[in-house]
Amino acid sequence: MRTYVYDFARGSRSQSDLLGGKGANLAEMTRLGLPVPPGFTITTEACRFYLEKGEEPAELAEQVTTQLDRLQDRMGRRLGDPSDPLLVSVRSGARFSMPGMMETVLNIGLNDESVKGLAQISGDEHFAWDSYRRLIQMFGKTVLDIDGARFEHALDAAKKATGVITDIDIPTSALKSLVDTYKAIVREGANRDFPQEPREQLDLAILAVFRSWNTERARLYRRRERIPHDLGTAVNVQAMAFGNLGEGSGTGVAFTRDPATGAPGVYGDYLPDAQGEDVVAGIRNTFSLSELGERDAESYEELLDIMRRLELHYQDLCDIEFTVERGKLWMLQTRVGKRTAAAAFRIAVQLVDEGIIDMDEALRRVSGAQLAQLMFPRFADGTDNELLTRGMSASPGAAVGQVVFDSKTAVEWTEAGHHVILVRRETNPDDLAGMVAATGILTSRGGKTSHAAVVARGMGKTAVCGAEELDVDTVNRKITTPSGKVVAEGDVISIDGSSGAVYAGSVPVVDSPVVHYFEEGVASALHDADDSTRDLILAVDRLMRHADRSRRMLVRANADTAPDAARARRMGAEGIGLLRTEHMFLGDRKQYVERSSSPRMMLNASRPSKRCCRCSARTSSASSRPWTASPSRSASLIHRCMSSCPTSPTLPFASRWPRSEARTTNRICGCFRRSTDCTSRTRCSACVACGWDWSYRASSPSRCGRLLRQPACGKSWAVTPRLRS
Repeated sequence: MRTYVYDFARGSRSQSDLLGGKGANLAEMTRLGLPVPPGFTITTEACRFYLEKGEEPAELAEQVTTQLDRLQDRMGRRLGDPSDPLLVSVRSGARFSMPGMMETVLNIGLNDESVKGLAQISGDEHFAWDSYRRLIQMFGKTVLDIDGARFEHALDAAKKATGVITDIDIPTSALKSLVDTYKAIVREGANRDFPQEPREQLDLAILAVFRSWNTERARLYRRRERIPHDLGTAVNVQAMAFGNLGEGSGTGVAFTRDPATGAPGVYGDYLPDAQGEDVVAGIRNTFSLSELGERDAESYEELLDIMRRLELHYQDLCDIEFTVERGKLWMLQTRVGKRTAAAAFRIAVQLVDEGIIDMDEALRRVSGAQLAQLMFPRFADGTDNELLTRGMSASPGAAVGQVVFDSKTAVEWTEAGHHVILVRRETNPDDLAGMVAATGILTSRGGKTSHAAVVARGMGKTAVCGAEELDVDTVNRKITTPSGKVVAEGDVISIDGSSGAVYAGSVPVVDSPVVHYFEEGVASALHDADDSTRDLILAVDRLMRHADRSRRMLVRANADTAPDAARARRMGAEGIGLLRTEHMFLGDRKQYVERSSSPRMMLNASRPSKRCCRCSARTSSASSRPWTASPSRSASLIHRCMSSCPTSPTLPFASRWPRSEARTTNRICGCFRRSTDCTSRTRCSACVACGWDWSYRASSPSRCGRLLRQPACGKSWAVTPRLRS
């Protein structure tokens, strides 16, 4: 019988294809002896079976029961026990990290009876009823597909009625009324009552995770990140650890290094008296991780020790979720953390300097796409634009666009050709399409580890989060600043993801310092650079130099015009690997193709007297080819730009000749060293670009292996590409 359910103690991180990323890492932390709440993982095979057959495997229910019994014995509590209930969470975990895509349900096992037992055993009635209302809200939205805004409106009404600002300040009596309101929403939205049987809650939640693999936002994220659609997701069932148990409790997200800049040191968010989803959802603004050190020094020191152990074990930046329950630290998750392009380069070099990885591995840790992100522009210094507010620098970059307040509008305006900034109080997985379409993201709630920040960093989008001074009114589609200024939908703002600044209007942008490095060299790029920029440039320089030393291939550019070719040379290209002749006749070069299309030009093109493209000598031929007259002009411009190249650029000129001749030439390189001087009767190598008529015969191979050619004029010369030794 196939095994579909694995205890955490049975797996390891090498089984991420089977257990998903989250389940494999939970198993790895358990194997390392870290404080992980016990639980079990339902494999990706079970999910794939469900997606293919439309029902769960026959063995699944029995295997879940077996593992649930073991978990209950280990914890000494029973699921749904009215006197001392065991509560569990249900989380998804695919092979690849998909932030915000798969849904989570907490506090499964609570019902009208067990909530009273939880209040009694914890000694905190407010905690018990707050946990119950959270379960109904998550279950209704995630499992029963009820619009989450209905629960949010009811919650806002309860806070307004009681005169409080945050969820944790709602009185217990109001929470009990809110639970009844939520039940009514479930009854109306799902045409059924909220399930009171804990095992039914668990089974429905597991199937909901399976279904969530194929939601629209999940498929959109996979398409963007090129994640295969047939992997499926695992399901993790884990005993609850409560960060909302009052004094001495809290929850947080930590990174072993700054995922935005790559700077070493403690980095993360902490939220006292909260459950884990409160941090990533961004519904409350968080504190820095040092807040935990002030509140609970022992748990803080234990967390720092675990963070260091995990980074050394994974040999990379780690993203960690944790909960402190009345002074007891629990590790809920770890994974290799997402990071910005700048952080990727800096962290790779730091790990080399610390002796954790070597330069070859560091080079594999970065990608060409990340290098391209570093070449995006940034805001110019000393802007006169009005500063609206400052938030948290969640994902660096410079973004300018029109304000929009919902995902649908962001997509529509982007498709119409506008640049937009998506503004929300906090984002959620339903906003993914708008986040993909937007140039930048601005939220008034949440921290550096909120949904908006994590997803923006993964996509390379500029984001500013936690700009709490802004009053974001998504209903009336406006932002009100502390000074009273109103920014309406369609107004232009600029956000700086590196500093957290939000400006009115359009702020000018300047070139990236990495572009400056490639264009002018490392010394020029480092001149007047700040410490952060200096570290980045040096990291890029080290990795690029190692790539040049290690590579076995020449690098050639895709360039269609002389300016493109010249810039490619400045940035290190060793030739032209691809060009498109139709792109050569845009802008001021359009006149050449227009002239060549006239009958007079076609006639002149066939006349015998022409000037060679690389020397002033006149040449003569009885059969110049009119179909090469105009293209040769721009082609020769590129050839001239590349003529001083120390290695041979590959120009596909052979494809312009008649097919029989193209076969004969064996696609000769476009940059030659001649064995004879260019005279009026000898065709230089650049005549290939001009398109002059050729007739030649093979003689003997030259030293480089190319064939000697005989031009029409009768003088022999060797076609010898200048290759790098």
